[in-house]
Amino acid sequence: MIPPTHNDRVIAPSLLAADFSKIREETSRAINAGADWLHMDVMDGHFVDNISFGPAVIQAVHETNDIFLDTHLMISRPDHYLDRFLAAGSDLITVHVEAEHDVAETLERIRKAGRLAGLALNPATPIEDIKPFLDQIDLLLCMTVVPGFGGQAFMPEVLPKIEAAAAWREKAGLGFHIEVDGGIDAKTASRCYDAGANVMVAGSSTFKAPDMAAAIRDIRSA
Repeated sequence: MIPPTHNDRVIAPSLLAADFSKIREETSRAINAGADWLHMDVMDGHFVDNISFGPAVIQAVHETNDIFLDTHLMISRPDHYLDRFLAAGSDLITVHVEAEHDVAETLERIRKAGRLAGLALNPATPIEDIKPFLDQIDLLLCMTVVPGFGGQAFMPEVLPKIEAAAAWREKAGLGFHIEVDGGIDAKTASRCYDAGANVMVAGSSTFKAPDMAAAIRDIRSA
């Protein structure tokens, strides 16, 4: 697929909120409901206090459905495990600036593999920590909850970070996406769009909605 520009709205339901007993069907449901990407939350039980899934699940989704896989590595050593997630079929891999690795080197490896590179920061991390890497990324993920568990409430104090990143992007003439993840529904998506974000990760508000297609439409048009 041709990656959208940072001016396009992208909806990325999070597989973490799906029914894991039927992942193939849940992925198809998201696609049929209008999802642009599928967000894959990988947690190691160390960087965050939860364990989700690894490369095997990503490979299973990749082999059974045709959708852009947005892989978010919430793990302590993304550099060590990177090749496995590349081989599994990830289209975009996002690593954390707070993780134990050489950030610039990891981003370079992702791009050299022909994939898109993302960089994430937690709500407590100063936005200045990601500034040195802005010309090396295709996506900046601003976590709008403390990462590790789904279903948390949106943290509006992150909005100024999104605004700052969008201003830096414009000043430098860059084209990276700004993604938000955590507590995203139509109401909070509207605030994030206004701040400068364009990629909405939505878990509970999409997979657990009575009408997933309507939920995705509402977030897209917020």
